[in-house]
Formats: sequence, structure tokens, C-alpha cells
Amino acid sequence: MDYLQATVERVFILRLYSGEIVHETLEVFAEKNNVNSAVCLFLGGAESESKLVVGPKDGNALPVEPMTALLMGVHEGCGVGTIFCNSEGKPKLHMHGSFGRNGHAVTGCMRAGVEIWSIGEVVMFELCSSAKREKDPKTGFELLKIC
Repeated sequence: MDYLQATVERVFILRLYSGEIVHETLEVFAEKNNVNSAVCLFLGGAESESKLVVGPKDGNALPVEPMTALLMGVHEGCGVGTIFCNSEGKPKLHMHGSFGRNGHAVTGCMRAGVEIWSIGEVVMFELCSSAKREKDPKTGFELLKIC
């Protein structure tokens, strides 16, 4: 385990609108507002046909081949994630969410494309931190690097 101590800087409250894609919207916002590190909380609705990454097809195979789930119908959802800049200095969101509809639930990474349906609320806690994301040549993932 690696770790570092961070402090909370600014706190942003965002309202997302129908049709916005969660990870794209938050990354653009972070870049425009010079947010390099943050914790994000999401609450809202996901449009039908939003996509989640729900695991690798084979946990031992490289390169990693992701499985995706397509949300059929509008879903209620919540998520938690982090933003750290990658090696090009671009803020990248890593957020997992859980989405449900009529007794059925799906949990996964929102990077595949979760589109807002009607309601999208995010609280973003900016962190003062030197952590960043670096591409792992084995997996292709942009992994957190503590520096």
C-alpha cells in the first residue's frame, strides 16, 4: 500500500442535465476549473441504454477485455469516484455506480457512458494532492500513483 495525506480545498455542487454523459461532463468541468484531484459523489437518474463496465471477461487474461452492461429502461442511481490527472495532465474520473429499476440492480464503472435522465447531482470535493494516474503497460488501466 502507498498513501499520502491530502486536504480538502474547494467544494463544488453540480447539477447535470438530461443527455449529459457523467464522466465526460465531470472531466470537462474539472479541466475548466483546474481541479487536479477530487472525490465525487453522484446521485440521479440514468437514461435507458446507458452503459457500465461490469468486469473483465477473464480476470487472468491480458490485455483486459471488459464486459459491459446496457441499462434497459431508466434507472435510479448513485456513485462514488475520484478524479486525478493522467500523464498528459488531463483530469480523469474513475467512478463506480449502482443502478436499479424494479428490483433489478447493476453495479459497475461508469466510464462506458452513463447518460443523465432528468436528474443528476454531483458534489465534488477538490483535494490538494500530488497523486496522479499513470498508464499500466500490462493492463492498459490508468492506475493511481502516489507521489
